[in-house]
Amino acid sequence: MDPVRIAVVGAGVVGLSTAMCVSKLVPGCSITVISDKFTPDTTSDVAAGMLIPHVYADTPIPKQKQWFRETFDHLFAIASSAEAEDAGVHLVSGWQIFRSVPTEEVPFWADVVLGFRKMTEAELKKFPQHVFGHAFTTLKCESPTYLPWLEKRLKGSGVLILTRRIGDLWELHPSFDIVVNCSGLGSRQLAGDSKIFPVRGQVLRVQAPWVKHFIRDGSGLTYIYPGISNVILGGTRQEGDWNLSPDAEISRDIFSRCCALEPSLHGACDIREKVGLRPFRPGLRLQTELLAQDGRRLPVVHHYGHGSGGISVHWGTALEAASLVGECVRALRTPTSKSKL
Repeated sequence: MDPVRIAVVGAGVVGLSTAMCVSKLVPGCSITVISDKFTPDTTSDVAAGMLIPHVYADTPIPKQKQWFRETFDHLFAIASSAEAEDAGVHLVSGWQIFRSVPTEEVPFWADVVLGFRKMTEAELKKFPQHVFGHAFTTLKCESPTYLPWLEKRLKGSGVLILTRRIGDLWELHPSFDIVVNCSGLGSRQLAGDSKIFPVRGQVLRVQAPWVKHFIRDGSGLTYIYPGISNVILGGTRQEGDWNLSPDAEISRDIFSRCCALEPSLHGACDIREKVGLRPFRPGLRLQTELLAQDGRRLPVVHHYGHGSGGISVHWGTALEAASLVGECVRALRTPTSKSKL
């Protein structure tokens, strides 16, 4: 039986993890990852990479928790293995702090992260402007390390990597039988999706090796995330802004906000600015679409629109996308369904 030819469009964390899950879960396929941008030039490379979930309003909480748990378990296994350093995945402990007591004192993901508890009065003394907080241990996934590691594993599994700009998904027909669209903001053009839009994020990467605990303001706008080789300070959330150039005034504001939470950051050095455009849409898109044109048919699995929560759920949603790909493969191989596909 000839292998089913699958193209995965997009090489950020969503595209690469989807290709990995398809290669593991869908037998008898040849997989090609196609993108005009690979690490270190993807949106994922700018992501802070902390596993603290973003809430998707259109997705049931049990489903979001499943995606987060599957991602956490996957990365925790890596962090607990000899691959941890090469993959750029490690545990980090810290605090999420609030200026007023949140409506939801215990978030849905509290029993997925490690050691979740309310902060003590003694801990809160460190943050005099805040009255409530969570203390827990989670994972940090360093994308500039994790993405090359994923690429290497994909190549080792026989997946082809192709640098090419795609202007229309039909360009991939008839060379491929199934397309998986993980193009993020590229889906405005490739899927004609006007619902997806950029939310600009600017961060600073600084040298401050004495900072060991993460600190995240409950709003998610100000955060300090220590990593393996630097500390990430953030951030911004600018809807509809496509500007990829750093803004010096915003950098000063980020630095000021972070120093208010951790005054020792005044001693940070080697400050570097990074900008990424998060692919937001009202609901994460994870579904199959059958494109039809002039008697031709092309099954497409859409997997995009993760916004600021991509790292936190990437493996869980990739497993679901791979399941949808498996359904497409079975349909192609079933004679009665071939006429439909």
